[in-house]
Amino acid sequence: MDHSITNELTGFRPISLEGLNGKAAMLERLDNKYIVPANRLRPALHAFSDLFDVLEIDGIRAFTYATRYYDDDDLRSYYDHHQGRRKRCKVRVRDYVDTGLSYLEVKLKSKRQITVKKRLKLQEPGSGLDHSGENFIDTCHREIYDSPFDRPLAPVIEMQYMRITLVAKEGGERMTIDTQLSFKAGDVRRLVRPDISIVETKSARGNGIADAIFRGLHVHPTKRCSKYCVGMAATGQVERHNRFLPALRRLQLLDGRALSPA
Repeated sequence: MDHSITNELTGFRPISLEGLNGKAAMLERLDNKYIVPANRLRPALHAFSDLFDVLEIDGIRAFTYATRYYDDDDLRSYYDHHQGRRKRCKVRVRDYVDTGLSYLEVKLKSKRQITVKKRLKLQEPGSGLDHSGENFIDTCHREIYDSPFDRPLAPVIEMQYMRITLVAKEGGERMTIDTQLSFKAGDVRRLVRPDISIVETKSARGNGIADAIFRGLHVHPTKRCSKYCVGMAATGQVERHNRFLPALRRLQLLDGRALSPA
C-alpha cells in the first residue's frame, strides 16, 4: 500500500466493527466507484477526515481481503453484468484474513437497481460451497427475483487486496478504499500498481458526502468497475470485455505483457 495514503489516516477518529455495523451496515445501497491515483486521493482523504471515521480493529486500519468468485460453465454472472441485465447475481466467498472470519456473500440487484448483499457466516476461512451454501444462494435468489437459482457453480477467479473502510460521522454513508489488488485465474496473475486505488462510495441515494467531495476535486466515477468483471477480463478468462475497457485502462491492466505466471 502507498504509505502516503496510510499516513493520511492519522487524522481520522477510529470506529469499531460493532460501531460501524450498528451505524452503517449498508447491505442495501447505491454505489459509485472511482479509480483514483494516490496524488488525487490524498487531498480527498484530508477533506474526508472531518466527516468520516475509520474502521480500526486491534490497532489495524488497513485489512487484507481474499475473495473467490464463483460462476457457472457459461460464466453467466460475468456476461449478465457485461450485457447490463437488470437481474443478475454474483456469488463469492470472502475471507477477512486479519480477523479469521469468512462469509459466503450473494450480491443481487433489486427492482430499483439497488445493490442487495446477503451473507452467511462460514465455519472457517477457505471453505467452499456446500449444500447449506447452495440453499442459501437459492433462498436469496428467490427472495429478490421470485425464481430458483438453477445453475451449478465453481470457483473461477481469486483476488486479494488491502481495504480501508470509512463511515460518516452523521448518517449511514460509508466508503471503502481498496489497494494492492491482485487477480489470479488459472496460471495467470495480474497486479494493479500499489499507488492506484478503487474507491467505492455507498449511500442510500448514490449521491453522498464523499461523492460531493470527489466532484469538487474533479474526480468522477468510473462506470462498470466490478472487480470480478475487471479481473476476469484482465486475466484473459473472457472473450468479450468492451464495457470494462475504461476501468481496465485506468487500472493500467490493458498491457498484455503484464501477464505473469501465478
